[in-house]
Amino acid sequence: MKAIYSSAEEAVQQIQDGMTLMVGGFGLVGIPERLILALVEKGVKDLTVISNNCGIDDWGLGLLLKNKQIKKMIGSYVGENKEFERQVLSGEIEVELTPQGTLAEKIRAGGAGIPAFFTPAGVGTTVADGKEIREFDGKEYVLEEALRADFALIRAAKADKFGNLIYNKTAQNFNPMMAAAGKFTIAEVEEIVETGDLDPNTIQTPSIYVQGLLQASQEKRIERLTTRS
Repeated sequence: MKAIYSSAEEAVQQIQDGMTLMVGGFGLVGIPERLILALVEKGVKDLTVISNNCGIDDWGLGLLLKNKQIKKMIGSYVGENKEFERQVLSGEIEVELTPQGTLAEKIRAGGAGIPAFFTPAGVGTTVADGKEIREFDGKEYVLEEALRADFALIRAAKADKFGNLIYNKTAQNFNPMMAAAGKFTIAEVEEIVETGDLDPNTIQTPSIYVQGLLQASQEKRIERLTTRS
């Protein structure tokens, strides 16, 4: 049995100022909506956030950004967030932009206990500034260090009470690797079932990577809606 929280506020109670958080999702898909809202209400600040991007102006991580609760953002792109762009250009927030594949591997490596790895992505660009470059088989590679976090906040479709997780299609995105790379992982899920009710062949994140569960419904907003005229 894992800790099952009665509210999102209870789930984020241990998160304090200055901590490093990994937050799952790609755009608005697969983000832990209720956990993010609870952080906004808690008012925790000076956070270092590791996520693919920073949501949109009025939803997801964009809410933390708007409240100036994020001190440093580690991600792969600015995305559809105008406030994020404004804070970056004005120097109000520290940003570390990383090629998307490299970001994913840095997180995966952190969860696998691999301290660093070499990749060709970013060689010859500002991404490689100040980093070790080494040549293998006549090709240059840059050394990238793994990422870990104090807490990983992720989203899954279903969990059992033991903490095993199943994701819904592409909502899986960064969530499984972040679950492994967080020192303490909280999974926001749509449904919690009894231990043993999940087919072991369908489990995508084993319970060993999960410390707490929150059952919560989501709005599941659309980042950019396109309709026919």
